[in-house]
Amino acid sequence: MANDPSTAIPAVVDMQEDWVIVDALLGGTKAIRKAGTKFLPKWPKEEQDAYESRRDASTLLPAYSETVQNMTGRVFAEPIVLGETVPAQIKTYAENIDRQGNNLQVWAQTLFSGGLGYGLCHVLVDYPQTAAPDGSTRLVTKADEIKAGVRPYTVIIRHSQVLGWKAKTAGGEHVLTQFRFMESVEEPDPENEFLTKQVDQVRVLEPGLWFTYRKVKTEGGKEEWQEHERGTTTLDKIPLATLYTKRTGFMTATPPLMELAHLNIKHWQSQSDQDNILHVARVPMLAVIGIEDESWEMKVGTSTATKLPREGDMKWVEHTGKAIEAGRQSLQDLLDDMRIAGAKLLHKEKQATKTAAQAEEEAAQEMSPLETMAGQLEDCLDQVLQLFAEWMKLPSGGNCQVNGNFDVDYAPETTLPLLKGMVDARYLSQQTLFGEVQRRGVLNGDLKWDDEREKIAEQGPGLGAIGRTNGNG
Repeated sequence: MANDPSTAIPAVVDMQEDWVIVDALLGGTKAIRKAGTKFLPKWPKEEQDAYESRRDASTLLPAYSETVQNMTGRVFAEPIVLGETVPAQIKTYAENIDRQGNNLQVWAQTLFSGGLGYGLCHVLVDYPQTAAPDGSTRLVTKADEIKAGVRPYTVIIRHSQVLGWKAKTAGGEHVLTQFRFMESVEEPDPENEFLTKQVDQVRVLEPGLWFTYRKVKTEGGKEEWQEHERGTTTLDKIPLATLYTKRTGFMTATPPLMELAHLNIKHWQSQSDQDNILHVARVPMLAVIGIEDESWEMKVGTSTATKLPREGDMKWVEHTGKAIEAGRQSLQDLLDDMRIAGAKLLHKEKQATKTAAQAEEEAAQEMSPLETMAGQLEDCLDQVLQLFAEWMKLPSGGNCQVNGNFDVDYAPETTLPLLKGMVDARYLSQQTLFGEVQRRGVLNGDLKWDDEREKIAEQGPGLGAIGRTNGNG
């Protein structure tokens, strides 16, 4: 087909190279095994059945997926706050923002997780066709629409759905003039009234217009994309908002954790090698020395004996373990590298760009990459609120605030013993230790040091202090 609406533009094809890696890592062990030799090459002269056994015995360390999950949790450590300027009706809609039962907090986590994993994620603020429930008449007033439950709602457009776009420059800004994506719609199955079927279609959005295309069989038996439906909207723009976490251009981005992804793939391959070495090393090999008679029969067992010729010998040969230790250390080094790569999202750095408010200051505020991404999420959500307002003919949708936890990750199991040692050596106060324990989430944040100090005094010396007074410690 000359005009194939399902064709992806070169910019999308370029991004897909990174997305393939991320898809496998976020899909877990099952997905990366299915990718086969793409991420786990065969060894020279390795038989296919041996390769498949090695592949199916290998497991993926979920470093990438857990980092995305943990960092998303940090951004949503506190609930999203809708500002006082958000209209009351939009606040009501935020309790079921996608018309699928998800409130703004839950829905935004899905949006951010996709953006963090792949570099960007799109949001379509759609509006149902304003037709009466029975389809007989068209709703003509706002009251009719409200009565029928017609309202704007959000649809997350994932990276894998995007096919392409067109844009123009207006007033010094890039403005979308067309956006294409693949979607799957559910329809009744004509062959079974109890089942439904999924139908793939391409949706094309233009300012004030929309089209859908589906594959149709022609007279020659071939399938072609043909226009299925079309309609108009009341907006003079495409109601799309995009969340970027590592933008590279207009509508393009790269996954911000791509280096971690490569390290995770390397760990997958190295772990497979290590598992195979362990499998071989755990099985000792019996070596027979000085026997050339082909008719000689070897017997091995607890109730059998083997007769050896003069100067013949048998012994078990085992792996020395040096390669195993080297492999174990290599895996440990990779784990450390992955921790560093993931933790870089929390390291504060000078901002490369400033907002209008920050530009008025002499120095840019130090922010971690994750904190910057949270600000980009906030901007994206503000755009979504504004699109809600435009569909509803309101002047403004207001704004929201994202409050996350962007402190450097302090692991209690490694840092608390160090801090306790500093207290014992009198390099740190007990009150400071109390505060640090609270900051790591080990203690309830509502506890007060003064109250705890009084309780400690009332309960008397601890077991450790008693032992020391008795000369036992």
